[in-house]
Amino acid sequence: MTTTTRTETAGFRPVLLLTGGYAALSVLTVIAIVLFRNDHAMVTDAVWVRATLVVASSLLTFAFARSAARGSKKGLLRLRIVSAVMLVAIVVIVALPGLFPMWLRIEQAVCGLLLLGVAVLVNGRRARAR
Repeated sequence: MTTTTRTETAGFRPVLLLTGGYAALSVLTVIAIVLFRNDHAMVTDAVWVRATLVVASSLLTFAFARSAARGSKKGLLRLRIVSAVMLVAIVVIVALPGLFPMWLRIEQAVCGLLLLGVAVLVNGRRARAR
């Protein structure tokens, strides 16, 4: 690892922590869904679909953050796009009543806050300057 790479990675530490938290929360949500799969009020078909999509996107988001931390312009662009798109999708999920159980809407709100932090950081002056 070169000095430049260490510096870039250190500057991206908050983004890596936020995207790592998003991925971890998403994986834990799927584990909870598996554990409570027989409770049909808590775990609906829509919950399964949404959680699967969120896990996939959270892992991609983390991978893009790692790539961007290493100095990849494409990784940064992908991170900007995915964080913005997922943030909008989460706002819709949280705002629409009755589509998902309250526990998932709360989990999605937390994911949204994590992604909001990512979006602010990767679109800020420091990220653009790199």
